[in-house]
Order: sequence, then structure tokens, then C-alpha cells
Amino acid sequence: MSILGRVVATERRPNTPHEFHFWTALDSPVGIGTIVRVEGLQPVNGHIPRVYGVVTEGFGYTDLESPLHDVLGHDGIPDDVAPTRRTEIRLYTAAVLRHVPEEPLQPVGMGTVFLASDEDVATALRMDSYLKAGAHTGIPVGLYRAGATKSPVYLDADFLVGPEAAHLNISGVSGLATKTSAVEWLLASIFAHFPAKKGRVAAVCFNVKGPDLCFLDQPASKLEDADLALYDELGVPSEPFRDVHYYAPYTARGYALNTLRSNEALEHNVHPLTWGLREVLQYAEVLLNKDDVDAKADALIDFITERVVNQDFTDPMLTGAHRVQSFGDLGRWFSELLRGMEGKNAESWRTHHVATIRKVRNRLTNISTRCRGLVTDDGTVSDLPFGQFADRAVYVVDVANLEEDAQDLIFARVVSQLREHLEKRTLGVEHVIVFVDELNKYAPSDGPDTYVRKMLLDIAERGRYLGLVLFAAQQFRSQVHRRVVGNSGTALFGRMDPDELATPGYATLAPATRTKLSTLEKGQLMVRHPHFAQPVFVRFPRPAVLSGREGVERFPQAEEPTLDAAITRSLRTLDRAVTLDWVQDTIALADEDEVLRARNRTLQAKPDDVRAYFRAQLKRRVQGETVPNRTRPALKTAPVDDPYGF
Repeated sequence: MSILGRVVATERRPNTPHEFHFWTALDSPVGIGTIVRVEGLQPVNGHIPRVYGVVTEGFGYTDLESPLHDVLGHDGIPDDVAPTRRTEIRLYTAAVLRHVPEEPLQPVGMGTVFLASDEDVATALRMDSYLKAGAHTGIPVGLYRAGATKSPVYLDADFLVGPEAAHLNISGVSGLATKTSAVEWLLASIFAHFPAKKGRVAAVCFNVKGPDLCFLDQPASKLEDADLALYDELGVPSEPFRDVHYYAPYTARGYALNTLRSNEALEHNVHPLTWGLREVLQYAEVLLNKDDVDAKADALIDFITERVVNQDFTDPMLTGAHRVQSFGDLGRWFSELLRGMEGKNAESWRTHHVATIRKVRNRLTNISTRCRGLVTDDGTVSDLPFGQFADRAVYVVDVANLEEDAQDLIFARVVSQLREHLEKRTLGVEHVIVFVDELNKYAPSDGPDTYVRKMLLDIAERGRYLGLVLFAAQQFRSQVHRRVVGNSGTALFGRMDPDELATPGYATLAPATRTKLSTLEKGQLMVRHPHFAQPVFVRFPRPAVLSGREGVERFPQAEEPTLDAAITRSLRTLDRAVTLDWVQDTIALADEDEVLRARNRTLQAKPDDVRAYFRAQLKRRVQGETVPNRTRPALKTAPVDDPYGF
């Protein structure tokens, strides 16, 4: 390989163990982010020392002392040819990536400079330690390019997914930094290269913006030849995710799921997400205002959680035993308790004042109304398959169309359940990657210390020991809690806003590096990783999945159906033989809420005989009864082989 340049040191700009300068010819391929190798001129302890560095700054010099001299040399005419061509040089500053040998650590000496080869890139970034045969834990993140060099850059799985370090954070301006695309690409790379001996891995993604993650199982409309070449060079299949499951609550009316992935062609892997009292009560503090619910109210809520819910509870203030299993049961329990206190003129019950009881009743029973569609009154539950997670599967929870309270509740409960199952080793996989976008909303650097922020801090600080890994993205890294970003072992940076780059958190970057960050193209990233002494720039391919914008054009969102059509579509996910006529006849005399409860229970049970089971859930159906707002004909005679006796 030909010599690229030579190391130079002056009295004003000496070299240090961590930085050196070199000059090159005018036509050299060196630029900001180029990795170079320096070979010393004199042996040290019998070996020629080598130093690897990455270019962080560049300068151009001539022998002019003042711009006036150049004006005079051209006789004041810009297009006039000067009689003598002035000497011009290129001078670059490079940050040291690695010394070989590592000790003694000395200032970079005079030497010749070469463009780094594939082997040099692996050595400079210390990738040779985790790419060796028999212990390969490399995860491709992108391709490093400089001159004729094209080298894959790998992240160490032990420092990305754990246990040595973990978590990934990606920053960049909205729409131009390709944050979501980068995460989709990296998940595909992890699924393709994560060592099987390290266990099984799955991903839980929260879709918080429009249709961003709604089409991960659909192939990209088109991949350019350059993208396909990158997939081949990095050893990742250019195909969508094979095992994807979507979860979304119902809309407020309860007819359809509250997701942009509502097209009938895609509903086969979309599942309802509904919770009852037992699932929500332990996370009630997410929804309750701490200024309104004081320590006394907290004590009563704890008592209800531990002593009342899901138990046969008896008390002199109540008539008979109560078993509270749903928000509907809880409302009736509160009503009877307050009636009993009024009948005995009691001001308190078990040390709890009547005013506290009324306040807690209002706050708790209101949850199913505030989160209607997610929280059910009857206790019906349809949840993620905790305990049955599949290897290399993606579980997408769509919260894009929900109110902030419902989003916080979903995030808090899902992550808590993941942590609990990982602690017990009962999740089905050993590693779970949780992707959260808009992290500055959930873990801001200022503002109140919310339940969700405390949970994110706990994941960032202790999640790697359990196999719970946080992949997070945001526009402004400076606005995210320092303990979250500080515990992220790997950081990716797309195109950055200049104002963001002016904040103190980027002061360690050279001015030329910050300028390059503000002008990055789509598909380019700057990568920080524990093995890399300095950030490096890489290029990654476009994800092989359909983008959200193209997805909603190809699969338009379905209009919210009528009750009859909604029940038909839901039941057909279990039994394709269900018809609209059968549903209209079956629900003709039933109340709307009763129909929705029967639908929910049927989907939860997933029975073999869907139609018979659905009929059995319509317990209030009476032949010939007229129900307000329902004008369907009378119910037909039930089939004689109906095992539930209808």
C-alpha cells in the first residue's frame, strides 16, 4: 500500500499520546472520519510501533503571510494567472484510536501514514478481540468507507445486549436522521448475527408516532442496488421480519382496535390489548395525581389491593362475602360499603375516613372511563404472551393514537412484566430489547419524577443484568435524563441540529466533526461504542421493511365498522366460517355492552367452537325482548348441537 502522508510536529502543534498531525498530497482521499495507520521510523524494543487514528480536523496552508499578497500576485484581477504557482499543503489532525504495542504510552513519533486497510480498521477499533474464531460476538452496524476501503464495522454483542454493558441511544433531527430506520436495521442485524450460545432474543417496540412501526412484516417497496450490496457485505438477509405480532387497545366505542394497521389484509397478527382490575391496580399511581391522592389514600389503595381484590372478603359493613375481580365489582363493593357506613352513621372504616373512601372510589372507578378501550369494566384480559415469547420475534405495542395517561399505563405495565418474568426466567427468551421513541418525553432531564421515568432509570442502570435492554431514540439528547443516556453503552448520531450540537454535551467533539454531524445524509451515522476510542462514521442500508408512509398508502386504514361488522371481523380471526348474517341474528336482542363483553371473552378464550362459545357469553339474551337502539329481527332457533344449551 502506497504512503499517504507523513507525521509532522511543530513547536506550536506538538503531538501527544492521544492526538497527532500529518500532511498529505493535495489529491489524497483523506477526509473527516478517515481512519489511518502510522508506522514509526525507529523500532522500539525490537518492534516497529504502529498507531491508528481517525481524522478529526483538516487545514489547508500556503506560504502567504497575508491575503493581500495573493491579491498583489494576481495584479488585483481574480481570473489572472499568477506567474508562480504557490505551494499548498493539506494538514490533518487525527485522534488516536490505538497504539500497538499498548505500552509504553508515548507521544506519536515521526512516521509514515497509510490509509487503513480492512485489517487495520478491525485492529484500530479493537474489533479483533470479539471477531476471532470461536468467540465471534460481532453485530454489523454499518460499512466504513474511505478511498478504496470498505470495511464492515461490528458492535460487540456483550456490550450491546449485555452483560458487560448494554443499551443503545440514537439522536437526530426529526425526518432526516433516520432514527427509526437505524433501529429497524440494527434489530435485523441482531436477529441475524446474535450468537445462539448466548440465548434467545426478542424485541418489544412501542409505536408512538403514526404508522412508523406498523408494517415491519411487509417487504420494502424497493431497495436500491447499493442497499442490496450493503446487505450482502454485512451478511444480513434483505427481508422483512418473519415473526411480528401487533397489540393495540380498542377505540373508545370498543368496535375496532385503535391502530393504523386496521386494513383487513393485515389483521391476522393484530391482537387486542385489554386489561382488567388486577392488571391495572398495582400501577394505579401512573394515572393518579400525587397532589390529589395523599398518603391516606395510598394506604386505602394498598389495603384494597392486598386484602380485597380477588379474595372472598367479608365485613360487618357488607352483606355477605364479596369477591372483587373487576372494576364493575369494585364499584359495587364501594357502593355497598358506603351504604353500610351511612346506615350505621360511621365516619370511618378500618381507620379510613369516609371522605378518603369516597375520594379513592372516584379515582379508581374513573380509570376504566379515562382509559376506555384499554381497561375493561368486566375484567376481560388480552395481553402480550408473557411466558411464551419466541426467539427472534418482534412484539409491537401500538400506542400512537392513545391519550398520554393510557400510553404511560401501557409502558409501565409492559416493561414491569418483562422485568418480572426475566427475573424468574419465565419469559420464554433470555434477552429482550425494548425500543422507545421520543425518549425526551418519557425520561426528560427536568420536570416531575414520574413512575415511567423512574422505571427507565432502573432499566438503564440494572436492566443489563436481567437481559432487559433499552433501545431509545430522541431528537435532543441534551433534554434526556443524564443517567439514561449515560448508561447507554452504544450511541448513534444521525443528522443533528446545530443548536443541539452547541450544548455542552458535544464539547468533546472536534469542530469539524460537529459540522459533519449537522450535514449527514440519510443512511449515515456516527457510532460510539465502548471498544471504540473515538466515534466513527458508517453507512447502513435502508431497512427491508415497508415504511410507515408507504404502508398507509398501500394498506389504507379501514373505517370504524358498525357493531355487527366489528363482531364479525373479530370472530373471523378465530373461525373463518363466521358470517355477518349469523352475527346479526345472534346479537339481535343483546345490549351493546353485553355484545362487546362476549366478544372480548371469546377472543381471550380462543375456543375451538367459536360460535357456540360466543352464544354462551350472551347471558342476558332473552327471546323476543326488545332492546333500545337495536332493531334487528328476533334471534333464530339455536342449532341442536350447541354444547352450551342455546
